[in-house]
Amino acid sequence: MPAYSNAEIAALAERLLDHTLPKAEWTHAAHLIATLRLVRTRDAGLERDLPAIIRTYNVAVGGVNDDQSGYHETITQAYLAAIRAFAAALPPGLDDAEAARRLLATPLGDKDWPLSHWSRERLFTPQARRGWVAPDLKPLEHTPAV
Repeated sequence: MPAYSNAEIAALAERLLDHTLPKAEWTHAAHLIATLRLVRTRDAGLERDLPAIIRTYNVAVGGVNDDQSGYHETITQAYLAAIRAFAAALPPGLDDAEAARRLLATPLGDKDWPLSHWSRERLFTPQARRGWVAPDLKPLEHTPAV
């Protein structure tokens, strides 16, 4: 995975928020890094705000949010809870670039991380995409506040 500088991380989060991030740059790593940046800079209310941020971004870049694609509530809330716990354990004063490097080196950096907790049959249902669905394989270490 590419390394990101502090400036690139700040710009990534801002471009997500203002819908100028090119769709091709909205990778798994970008999802994680933008979420980490938001947790570290404006954590209050992200369980409520992050879904709208992602949904509106998807639409702005020509995507849709339906039962087959776009925003996924269960995946978003699971990653948000895990990233929040990860951020809380970081040493004070650690810069964004090093925090991102460390995050991407954890199991969360693997885009299939949710499948260690959910079966495909459960995770990729319309219900899991629309709302929180608890894991059926292994409990999460950090439970989302949904």
